[in-house]
Amino acid sequence: METPEAQRRPFPVVRAGLPLTSPIDWLRRGASDLKAGGFASLFYGICFAAGGFVLFMAFRHAVQLVTAVTAGFMLLGPFLALGLYELSRRRETGETLSLAATLTVWKRNISCFGIYSLILIVIYLVWARASLVIFALFYQGGMPTLGSFMTQLLKFDNIEFMLAYLVVGGFFAMLVFAVSVVSIPMMLERNEDTITAMLASFLALVRNLPMMLIWGALIVLLTALGIALAFVGLIITMPLVGHATWHAYRALIQHPAP
Repeated sequence: METPEAQRRPFPVVRAGLPLTSPIDWLRRGASDLKAGGFASLFYGICFAAGGFVLFMAFRHAVQLVTAVTAGFMLLGPFLALGLYELSRRRETGETLSLAATLTVWKRNISCFGIYSLILIVIYLVWARASLVIFALFYQGGMPTLGSFMTQLLKFDNIEFMLAYLVVGGFFAMLVFAVSVVSIPMMLERNEDTITAMLASFLALVRNLPMMLIWGALIVLLTALGIALAFVGLIITMPLVGHATWHAYRALIQHPAP
C-alpha cells in the first residue's frame, strides 16, 4: 500500500525530443564511470559474463529455448546493473566508490524491485512458451542442435520459421526494453513505485522513439559483441551499458525539485 507521501508525489517529468546522438554521449559518460569504478564496475561485468556462460551451457542442446535464454539474460541484467547505477550515482554526488557499498543497494526499495521482478518473470515465461510454440509450428526436422540451427540460419532455410521467430522475439524484446529503459534507476534513486517507474520508462521510449531505437540497437550490438568474444567481452560491455543507462535516466527524466 502506498504511503500518503507517495500518493502526493507528482508523476515524473519525462523529457522529449532528445538528440539522436544522445546515446553516444551516454556511452562516453558511461566509459568514464567504468574507468573511475575500476574493479567495482568490472566485478559486475564478471557476473554478467559468468551468468551468460552458464545460461548458454544450460541450453546449448535446447535451441528452441534460446529466446527464453535471451529473456532470462534480460531479466538478470537490470538487477546486476543496480550496483553499476549506484556507482554512477555515487560518483555524481562525490561519494566514495566501493564494491561493498553497492552489494545491498537493492534493500532501499525491495518491495518495488520484487514486484518488478515478478512482472519480468511473467514476461519471461510467456516468451519461453511462445518460443516453444513457434518451434512446434514452423520448425522442420525436429528440435535442432545449436550447430544445425546456425546452419539453417546461414543458409536462409525455413524462412517462415525465421520470420515468425524474429517477429515474436522482437515483440517481447521491445516490451522488456520499453518497461526497463529507466525504471530501475528511478526505483533506486527516487523510491518510485513499480508501476509509475515502468509507465515513465514507456513514456520515455514513446517520446523519443527514433533516438531510443538507436539506443536499443547499441545495447544489442554491445551485448552481442561481448557474447561473440566468448562471453569475456561482457566484462567490459555490460558495465559500459549499465553506467550509460544511468546517464540515459538522467537525460530522460527531469530531476525533481528539492
